[in-house]
Parts: sequence; C-alpha cells; structure tokens
Amino acid sequence: MSLTITEFRDEMGIITLDNDSKRNSLSSELIEEIISGLNYFKDNDARVAILRANKESKVFSAGHDINELAKPGRDPLSYNDPLEQVLRAIEHFPAPVIAMLNGSVWGGATELIFTCDIIIATRKATLALTPARIGVPYNPNGILHFLNMLSISVVKELFYTAQPLSAERAEQLGIINHLVAEEELETYTFALAEKIKKNAPLSIAVMKEQLRLLSKASPLSPETFERIQGLRRTVYDSNDYKEGIQAFLEKREPVFKGN
Repeated sequence: MSLTITEFRDEMGIITLDNDSKRNSLSSELIEEIISGLNYFKDNDARVAILRANKESKVFSAGHDINELAKPGRDPLSYNDPLEQVLRAIEHFPAPVIAMLNGSVWGGATELIFTCDIIIATRKATLALTPARIGVPYNPNGILHFLNMLSISVVKELFYTAQPLSAERAEQLGIINHLVAEEELETYTFALAEKIKKNAPLSIAVMKEQLRLLSKASPLSPETFERIQGLRRTVYDSNDYKEGIQAFLEKREPVFKGN
C-alpha cells in the first residue's frame, strides 16, 4: 500500500503524505516514495513542487520512525540514513519545494520542513525539535540547517526544551513565509506556485544551487569535524540513548541519568 499520493499537473508536482495511522512518520518506505516522487517531477521538468499532508491531518509528520533508528553504538543519523537522503533530495531538486502545513511537525520532520524552500502554514501548525526527548545526538549538517535560518539562541531553546514552536512565533522568526487561514491554505499555496511557474526555471535552478552552496560556504577543519563526531559518539554509545528509545517504544517517560 502506498504511503504517499503523487500528482503531476501543469508543471507542478504535489506529494501528499498519506499514512495518518502512523502519523506520517518518516519510515524508510515513506521516504523512498518522497524521493521517487521528486525524481519523477525532475524527469518531467517540474517548475515547482509541493509537499503536504492530507487536508484533515492533525499531524503533518511525527518525525523519524523510532523503530528504524540505529541500535546503540551506531550513529542514528549517518550520511546514508533515509532521512539524510530525502533532505539532500529536496536540497538538490532543481525547482522550489513548498511545504504546506496544516498540523504539527515533530523531530526530523522539522528539518525536512526547514529544508524546503518556502513554508506556508495555518495557525494549527507547530514545529518541534525533539532529539533530547529520546537521547539522540543530532548531526552537524542538521544543526547547520537550523543555524542558517535562526539565531543561535533560538536554536538552543528549540533543541534544549524540545517544546513545540507555534505558527505565530515561527512566522515572527522568519521560519514560516506566509501564515494563512485554514480555509485559504490550498488556494494561497497553489497561487504562489503559479507565480513561481511563470518565472525562468533555469534562473531559479541556478539561484537555488547558489544559495545551497553559499549557505555551507564556511568549512570545518578536520580537527573540528572529528571533535563533533566524537561528541556525538558519546551520546549514541550511552545508556541514555538506550533508555530514550526503550521508553518511547514502551510509551512511558524516559529516566535519563546522563551516562
């Protein structure tokens, strides 16, 4: 059974997350369908793509499928992790990707949204970074995504508290491009997509790639990179990482001891 709905019409691609029973968690299967949809749009010269959930969905996505996280002792967000693959697929997609939000976004799905080029949302939308709830060490590229959009003080608050950010505050911080009424979400999003379609696709593709490259233009020294990886390894080798995943699966509050 398909976990997404892929549509292509008039040079516009639409991917709808369609696994509400699992709160659209980012399983490897669902991610594979998103990537497949983006590749299909690319092959058909799409000028814009829209990523959305079903209209009635209260949760856009619950984030990374916890059942698929790496076992303790292995990096849970390595370069080849499915979540990392779909983020790169969005980044390298040659046309703008619009995120259309009408529900809550959690964990890794928040980075998925941040990776999109434009975010349009209703007041029901919230965004939460939740790795600290389950003891996951976030990866450097992911943290850089957030630092490129927000001040370091806001990024710290989001990671440390793991609390949802309201749509209103997200708009104030410049995360959400447009905050619209629920009944206007589709109309507004499609109208914006039509405006993008009228512009020169090659010009947009080149500017998107320039923006991607320039946002990562400050390289880390090998020593700094090794230091970061060592810090992360301390977490995914820890008892807290084991406890966080086990508590989530057992649907109870974790008891973290800092070791």
